[in-house]
Amino acid sequence: MASYSARGLWLKATPILFVVLWSTGFIGAKYGLPYAEPYTFLFVRFIGVLVVLFVLIQFLNERWPRAPWLWVHIGVAGMLVHGLYLGAVFTAIGLGMPAGVTALIVGLQPLVTAVLARFWLNETIRRRQWLGILLGLIGIILVLSEQLDWDNPGDFFIGFGWVAVLSALSALLGISVGTLYQKRYCTGMPLVTGTFIQYLGACFILGLGAWLFETRIIDWTPTFTLALLWLIFGLSIAAILLLMTLIRRGAASRVASLFYLVPPVTAIEAWVLFGETLGVIALAGIAIAVAGVALAVKPPN
Repeated sequence: MASYSARGLWLKATPILFVVLWSTGFIGAKYGLPYAEPYTFLFVRFIGVLVVLFVLIQFLNERWPRAPWLWVHIGVAGMLVHGLYLGAVFTAIGLGMPAGVTALIVGLQPLVTAVLARFWLNETIRRRQWLGILLGLIGIILVLSEQLDWDNPGDFFIGFGWVAVLSALSALLGISVGTLYQKRYCTGMPLVTGTFIQYLGACFILGLGAWLFETRIIDWTPTFTLALLWLIFGLSIAAILLLMTLIRRGAASRVASLFYLVPPVTAIEAWVLFGETLGVIALAGIAIAVAGVALAVKPPN
């Protein structure tokens, strides 16, 4: 009886644990970026992930995709979902954008995905989703408005500029397009080996970016090493394994419905760890945006 209760408690806690783990990705970036440039940081991280995943694949004896075209599609999806998304997120945080604000912008992914799906996959946007999209836009405007540097209009934002905003928006576009691309072209993708191929695609684009635009110098401090290890095992391995567990148990929709909690959880973590503070207007903006995303991902009755 006790074991059954513990198992039931674990099943209920798994989606929340996944969201908490995912939110710490922004925190790990904040810790590690002073010691390595964004693309270099992510390239090294994904090399570590590939090693761990390869060992896991051997242990589980997972099958590989048989069709060559599926390898290509999975790789492209990885470039978008992991490469462009995380590369742009790390760039935005590295340029000084608060982790909570970055998490909020990319957290609008369900809203952008719904709009893109309307034109790409000819999916219908319900009235509730349109309302969610409107609320999401209002929320992000409120959050960014509080970050405006009114004393120095030329700098636009306190501690960061338009490049950081554009980077965060690029991350939002990357994960939204990547999600739809994977939905359309990667059906039947094996979970573990498919994830390995996605990270291979991400490594390619991030390695190219590091080679072309960065010095590729890493300061291997204890802080950087711990941040790197956490992002490899806590995010890229543990969070993905939790996600696979949820999918296999038919609870993927619960993950989607809880995903809108990532921005406020990240904001709380950034406040505790880095002293990042958000004013009343920004907090109201987060609440409005979260409500908008909740409306967008809520399944129809």
